[in-house]
Amino acid sequence: VRFPEDLEDDNTTFNPEYSHQVFGDDEVAFGYKGLKILLYYIAGNLSTLFRIKYTSKVNEKFDCVEADDVESKIREIIPPGFCTNTDDFVSLLEKEVNFKPFGMLLHTYSVHNEEAGEDITYQIYKADMTCPGFREYHERLQTFLMWFIETASFIDVDDERWNYFLVFEKYNKDGATLFATVGYMTVYNYYVYPDKTRPRVSQMLILPPFQGEGHGAQLLETVHRYYMSSPTVLDITAEDPSENYVKLRDFVLVKLCQDLLCFSPGKLMQGFSQEMVMEAQQKLKINKQHTRRVYEILRLRATDMGDAEQSRSYRLDVKRRLIGPYKKKQRELAKMRRCLRPEELTNQLNQIDLNMQHEQLEESFQQLVSDYRRVLERLAQA
Repeated sequence: VRFPEDLEDDNTTFNPEYSHQVFGDDEVAFGYKGLKILLYYIAGNLSTLFRIKYTSKVNEKFDCVEADDVESKIREIIPPGFCTNTDDFVSLLEKEVNFKPFGMLLHTYSVHNEEAGEDITYQIYKADMTCPGFREYHERLQTFLMWFIETASFIDVDDERWNYFLVFEKYNKDGATLFATVGYMTVYNYYVYPDKTRPRVSQMLILPPFQGEGHGAQLLETVHRYYMSSPTVLDITAEDPSENYVKLRDFVLVKLCQDLLCFSPGKLMQGFSQEMVMEAQQKLKINKQHTRRVYEILRLRATDMGDAEQSRSYRLDVKRRLIGPYKKKQRELAKMRRCLRPEELTNQLNQIDLNMQHEQLEESFQQLVSDYRRVLERLAQA
């Protein structure tokens, strides 16, 4: 909500992707007809208005069953101090002009908005719990995780090893410049013996109204650049990354790596090298596993897949990496031959069908190439 009229504007409304963490695996609230759970957030500081509407509700006295206590379920997620009255909420909205982003400005960029016919400015900040008001703001911000990240949990904000990176949109209202929350990322700094840290991306969310505009890539690249400048950082990783996050990371890391000398076309065609591992880690804080994916994507770009020899060379190179888990199965099979009875061995052999492995390997390769091509297409448009 930026303006009072947004309260009644369906265009500013977006729905949750998940609700199982609040309402159970079936995502059901029992005992209501026409139930609407309404959560309004002021665009910048995320002050909250919470209301429930329904046309009818079962009654314990007459229906002998009790409706789910929806209000208490929502209250468990949203922090105290929310509004239940529209007038109170609108009066808070009038004070929004005083809201300013928290922490240190790291990056400013603009995105052309077709609808508005103009460039809109965005800023990325790094904050921590010492910023006045940030703790309360973060409590409101993290409520979105429950609706948009499948296995979300709230973090221990008293642990000083957390870093917070925030994206804001700058917009004008009655001649004043205001800020709207776009998304954020939390990063935990793990200790690595003897004197390094390994920042690990824990949570990342771009709010639905802003998705598909490139903010995730801007945020991840900014975070990488922030840690790249630190001599104590070993490399940057992610905790249980989603498929979409992996695709985003591929794009950002390839963009960062493509100008390194070790990734020149001539060197790419010679194969994956220790030089690539060292340079990517030292200059860009990228670990070996991620560097290998960057190499495969850039080598695909340098490869003429219409040339039979180049295509075969690329396919074998990628499949040598993909075959690792299958080779592990073969080693396990060799151990089984030595210690299993014949009937047990036959049972295990049935599970490790070589033809099936070859099919799975080819399927994995084709899927990977398809993903890599999408990264290269996006890179060409950047």
